[in-house]
Amino acid sequence: MKTDIEIARETELLPIEKVAKKIGIKKEELEMYGKYKAKIEMKKEQEQKAKLILVTSTNPTPYGEGKTTMSIGIADALWKLKKKTLVTLREPSLGPVFGMKGGATGGGYAQVVPMEDINLHFTGDLHAITTCNNLLCAAIDNHLFQGNELNIDESTICFPRAMDMNDRSLRSITIGKGKTNFERNDSFVITVASEIMAIFCLSKDLMDLKKRLGNILVTFDKKGKPIYAKDLKVEGAMTLLLKDAIKPNLVQTLEGNPAIIHGGPFANIAHGCNSLIATKLSLSLADYVVTEAGFGSDLGAEKFLDLKCQLGKLKPNVIVVNATTRSIKYNGLCPKEDLNTPSAEYLEKGIENLLVHIENMKKISNHVIVCLNHFYKDSEEEVNYIKTKVEELGVPFYPSYAFEKGGAGAKDLAKKIVELCDEPATFKPIYKLADSIQEKIKKVATEIYRASDIIYTEEALKSLKRIEKIADKNIPICIAKTQYSLSDDPKKLGHPKDFAVTVRDLKLCSGAGFVVVYMGNIMTMPGLSKNPAYKLMDIDKNNIITGLF
Repeated sequence: MKTDIEIARETELLPIEKVAKKIGIKKEELEMYGKYKAKIEMKKEQEQKAKLILVTSTNPTPYGEGKTTMSIGIADALWKLKKKTLVTLREPSLGPVFGMKGGATGGGYAQVVPMEDINLHFTGDLHAITTCNNLLCAAIDNHLFQGNELNIDESTICFPRAMDMNDRSLRSITIGKGKTNFERNDSFVITVASEIMAIFCLSKDLMDLKKRLGNILVTFDKKGKPIYAKDLKVEGAMTLLLKDAIKPNLVQTLEGNPAIIHGGPFANIAHGCNSLIATKLSLSLADYVVTEAGFGSDLGAEKFLDLKCQLGKLKPNVIVVNATTRSIKYNGLCPKEDLNTPSAEYLEKGIENLLVHIENMKKISNHVIVCLNHFYKDSEEEVNYIKTKVEELGVPFYPSYAFEKGGAGAKDLAKKIVELCDEPATFKPIYKLADSIQEKIKKVATEIYRASDIIYTEEALKSLKRIEKIADKNIPICIAKTQYSLSDDPKKLGHPKDFAVTVRDLKLCSGAGFVVVYMGNIMTMPGLSKNPAYKLMDIDKNNIITGLF
């Protein structure tokens, strides 16, 4: 079987201006990045006419379950039905690319290309976001060095440095050693978990971006008064660094159909959706927009629906819950080495995880459909068993063969999506923005995670009290927890019952406009595994890359 990079390399790409023409974008509205990538010049907001399709998932295995692959496959399938469609995705982070995933541009015959460029430096957006983040950090420490006019209490500095790489050694550091006159503790987060990334993905336009950057809470003074980035007079320079990055990126699928890729927050430690600018632009250009939210529906979809949709005034027409036989068996405690082996026992134990995700999405929308990302080793018995269980909940079920066949392998699924899009859709978020922070946490924890209790540490209660004094009353939440379980414990697979979740701490992201709620032992700077993907990567004298997959 060919690798993803081999399949991508064999594809003859269309010039990007021809791809743009499919959705009514003129060549002069493009900012070219070579032959096959371009940024789209910012337009005034236009009518959002398209149907919005969200692709989410069950709790995944460590290798992911193909939401991006399915999103691309569905978009290509809709084009085969002569539907003007845009797939709108997040940009890959270099951390997971070199760590576990090895790439994040889809797979098989459902990919976005040029995959090497997208997986690596792309158009430089993540570098710009990283630099913007670290400019603010440098400004804070320079202010301290130059006399501390704002009377900053160094122990309250709450804005960390960032880097787009998995590096656990940077989780806790000491800075200022030597002849700098001060020394303090600091930390790094991965760029995709940074508040700058969240701001980037929730801003309406360049001036809204600038305002949000200025509103970042960075520290407090010695009397307890909050100090923001605008107090350091750095928001203008920060915005300069993002003036090009804020423009959405246009690429194509293997079948030559348009794809917009922009922004890339993680869903387990951030809000897990592409930029609001890209989504709204897509809704004005196409008739159907397919987008995905990271990890399982308990994380990415919940944040997409409760946070992004409420703040951005969006409404999904259809929610697609993507699953695989291996994710179901993984949640049935199947050993990793046996995930691709047919097993009725583990399938029956793990099916409850999929059913919980379906039930949760049905609380929010009346248009839920299940897509099985079909693997060639899946047995007919396994597929039929999953189909029966899903349909017992009154939800349509369709296997997708997009990985093997591209858009042609997802046509039946696409036809059902179109059928549902033609019917009125309901949308009921899990919480209201007017709810208190604790009410929001309780609703998500009990209705989505199915927790029986919520425990707050002393530190969390202290943070909550301080946040409630200075935050907007209608501020949404963004829960950071493990992606492997409905609970906050990665070892509790399947459908855990009678468990409590622990709120370890809370952080106000006043620029992004939400409160991060840390549950369990979630880390905002991941580490590399024992056998990271970078060991398989190489490049030869002819500039041919191998190992991206």
